[in-house]
Amino acid sequence: MDLNSSTVVVAGLGISGQSMVDILRDRAARVISVDERKEDADLRSFDDIVWDGVDLVCTSPVFTPRTPFIVEARKRGIPVISEVELAWLLRVDNARTGEPAPWIGITGTNGKTSTTEMVSVMLTACGLQAPAVGNIGKAVSRAALDPANDVLCVELSSFQLHFTYSLALAGAAITNIGADHLDWHGGLERYAEDKSKVYDGARRVIAYNAQDARVTELASEARAAEGCVHVGFTLAEPQAGQIGVRDGWIVDMSGIAGGEVGEETRIARVADFAHLTEPDGTVYPHLLADALTALILVYAMDVDHAVAVKALQGFKPGGHRIEEVARLTTDGATVRFVDDSKATNALAAQASLRSFAPSSVVWIAGGLAKGGRFEELVAQEHDRMKAAVIIGVDQEPMLEAFRTCAPDVPLTVIDPAGAGSVMRRAVDAAAALAEPGDVVLLAPACASMDQFVSYADRGDQFASESRRWVDEHAAA
Repeated sequence: MDLNSSTVVVAGLGISGQSMVDILRDRAARVISVDERKEDADLRSFDDIVWDGVDLVCTSPVFTPRTPFIVEARKRGIPVISEVELAWLLRVDNARTGEPAPWIGITGTNGKTSTTEMVSVMLTACGLQAPAVGNIGKAVSRAALDPANDVLCVELSSFQLHFTYSLALAGAAITNIGADHLDWHGGLERYAEDKSKVYDGARRVIAYNAQDARVTELASEARAAEGCVHVGFTLAEPQAGQIGVRDGWIVDMSGIAGGEVGEETRIARVADFAHLTEPDGTVYPHLLADALTALILVYAMDVDHAVAVKALQGFKPGGHRIEEVARLTTDGATVRFVDDSKATNALAAQASLRSFAPSSVVWIAGGLAKGGRFEELVAQEHDRMKAAVIIGVDQEPMLEAFRTCAPDVPLTVIDPAGAGSVMRRAVDAAAALAEPGDVVLLAPACASMDQFVSYADRGDQFASESRRWVDEHAAA
């Protein structure tokens, strides 16, 4: 991509935007950064852009396709691309192979981060420099320009994919698709369409959720390269062409693990992966699905499968993903506090709730609904709940779901006023409802930015308040 004579506008100076500015300064004739909140931006208003002479717009994920400056650029015929697209076009050759490092891309409503981290851990154990980058928080554009990287494990959001056009990934996965970010995309169909772009041009393997009808259809319609293998993953017993679970074993029937298609190849016992189960052996279904996805993607690479599996067995999920943060044991029975703040949509919260026994969960839920609804979630999972504590400024969608689908579940509604004490009040209310053997679960099904800096801040506050509550009551 030759930008020597180009003027490039970079919209937004977050992690990806700042990375694009740094990279383009040495490659483009002129770079104009625009951010209404950053004092070091070249322009503080998009109204100040002089469009004559602008050749390219590189946009951060926060800006929707309906943002006025994007509409104006497209009206003028100026290309608008994501940081992912820029990274792909500017990527350099790997120092070892002399060719650009292959990318493995993972998208989906839930499970992107865990799957990306699992792939990175396995490939790194196999001797490759394979960082986890992209939507995971590390700029993919910086990683794409580092010749030491052998493989890039890229978490891809639907926002990034919308303005991405040229990817041809070595391995591509969609973990699942549920209603999320509908306000950004303008509807579920457009959201799914953007997700499906991860499959375009895929060269080695497409991994798809065989229990998700929409994802299965997208995989069947994918415009992948000739010879690309399609492998479905399922938490049930796999059919030919799939990887799944049978008799407590992860088994492959796709041939990707070395056997013939339709022939069972045992990979490992589920119980040998400590991060996939509760202490009593109850499987975390969403983490198991992530592991199956990661195995498909790694097995398609030229690496030692045994080493990869051993690395996955020792994997620990990142923070705020179904993580026990406190416990109070009384007379041999325990109330546990579990942080799954990363469950920012209904699909993720559903998977989290399903990890626990019926009538054992005091659920802390709510936040920014992002245009989503929760009737299906509450209707299907209310039997897991002993009670629910509702936080957030945007409470009505969650409350309406309980009114219509589970009116018998006891509710405590936390007054949104006084954001600084919201989590303290929520934990106090939830813990008061919990009995020995129960779980106080933060899996909000909503975004966090109404009352917290981020989902990580929300989870950190939950952990701190949970430990505070345990300390107070252990002393008593």
